[in-house]
Amino acid sequence: MEKQALNEKLKGMMVNSGALLEGHFLLSSGLHSGNYLQCALMLRFPEYAEFCGIALGKKLADLKPDFIVAPAMGGLIIGHEVARYLKIPFIFCEREEGEMMLRRFPFPYGKKAVVIEDVITTGGSANEVGILMEVNKVEWISTACIVNRSSGRNVLPSHPVSLMEVSFPTYQPSECPYCRNGLDLVKPGSRKKA
Repeated sequence: MEKQALNEKLKGMMVNSGALLEGHFLLSSGLHSGNYLQCALMLRFPEYAEFCGIALGKKLADLKPDFIVAPAMGGLIIGHEVARYLKIPFIFCEREEGEMMLRRFPFPYGKKAVVIEDVITTGGSANEVGILMEVNKVEWISTACIVNRSSGRNVLPSHPVSLMEVSFPTYQPSECPYCRNGLDLVKPGSRKKA
């Protein structure tokens, strides 16, 4: 599928599912934004998750990874769908006392991994997972996501593979125009005031 057609299809799925939100959001990076992509709302529809998994899997197939690894929660569904398309195992990492850990699976020592996220803003969680893999003798060959919203400003060692790139303005809390205007701050996922 050509890039423009893919972007239109993804935007349509995001709009139809309510995944593209507007307001005043606290991102996991600590930054504030007037836009948020709640990919879980899109991925709750199996046909959308399958579509994204196939499209991302096709972009990664030539790398020949041995398995897919994702940070919980954002990468769970899309990581599983990519692994299903590639017919390889999927594992995930979780936070334990603030640190990313592989708790439920043995380390696949000596294997090649792609780290998958739904959305990358700073790349912090994906980077933590990749570093955890490398420290444990796993080759981190790439990072991939549905949406890259980092505008090239992420902590990853290389540019992530993505289905779509978007650029929403983000702000430090001290410089946030939404804070100055008194708009309620929402932490996405919980839909609660931050």
